[in-house]
Amino acid sequence: WYTTVAEGLYKQGLADEQKGFRRVIIEKPFGMDLQSAKKLNNELMRLLDESQIYRIDHYLGKESVQNLLVYRFTNSILEPLWNRNFIDHIQISAAESIGIEYRANYYEKSGALRDMIQSHLMQVMTLVAMEPPVEFTADAVRDEKIKVLRAVRPFDAESVEKQTVAAQYGAGQSDEESLRAYVAEEGVSPDSVTETFAGVRFHIDNWRWQGVPFVLWTGKRLPKRVSEIMIRFKKPPFNLFDTHATPPMANSLVFRVHPDEGIALRMNAKMPGLTTDTQRMVMRAPYSEDGDDVSDAYEVLLHDVLTGDATLFSRADEVEESWAIIEPVMEGWKDRISVERYRSGSWDVPGMEALFEDCVGSWHKPS
Repeated sequence: WYTTVAEGLYKQGLADEQKGFRRVIIEKPFGMDLQSAKKLNNELMRLLDESQIYRIDHYLGKESVQNLLVYRFTNSILEPLWNRNFIDHIQISAAESIGIEYRANYYEKSGALRDMIQSHLMQVMTLVAMEPPVEFTADAVRDEKIKVLRAVRPFDAESVEKQTVAAQYGAGQSDEESLRAYVAEEGVSPDSVTETFAGVRFHIDNWRWQGVPFVLWTGKRLPKRVSEIMIRFKKPPFNLFDTHATPPMANSLVFRVHPDEGIALRMNAKMPGLTTDTQRMVMRAPYSEDGDDVSDAYEVLLHDVLTGDATLFSRADEVEESWAIIEPVMEGWKDRISVERYRSGSWDVPGMEALFEDCVGSWHKPS
């Protein structure tokens, strides 16, 4: 119906920009695979100019996501460390405590991979990984984002098997409340193998990020609703304190996307006392002390549409490239006859720890 609406606007002369401006906002899902995304792009661009199309992704309107580029490119203590020489791996997560909430008709066709990773989390990944744009304009930023997507290592059958995780929530317990399994939800087939949890390990083959895994994961019916970007740094080349009872941990920098937007730096410090044992120290900085100054994501994006700022919106080539990247994973999962299950209300997702076997630290479960 996107094209039906656009066709109607075009026929009524409402797409003509001779007087004022005409802008069309399109919410995801923007296609269900590469072929349908290309078809939708072609149909829309027959009626509208690319500059009139605003493909909205509310995740990019969140305060902490917008802050990524400011943190990266205005702080001299961060940018020199933002590369393969200092960073071990990066985790980008979106955990939800609820189930599908009567959205079975949509979710059975989509699953977690299409619903969250192909759109929201891959868009965040481009902001984390992109090079500095020549100027802070929509096309300059989006030119750098598409370079990241084009540098993502393609998936083959072996990497789909070893570097992806698909799982489905089973029954569980939370705060003395019984939680039903996904297959017991209204509208879901009892033998459904749709994933409600998806984890994918990406590699960006360029000068800055060669050898640094980007692990994107999302799931429903997890212990809490939380979204984070976690940067885990490498250990020092020589650790004087590694023989002590409490060896120091690798540093990490966490951008909290939701809730309690802010940033946290985890470092090591000496424990008080006569020994030189170390302890973890966390320095936290909220974006707003009372939360009143944090704008709603859609409020930000609608403002940008009205002012003609497309920086936080996806361009046609970004959408198609992200589908091209994720399509081999979709194909690899398509013919499965069973799916791993995890207990509702828990972090016990089979296979997730294996994605970090060669990394410093393990799967970061947000607290």
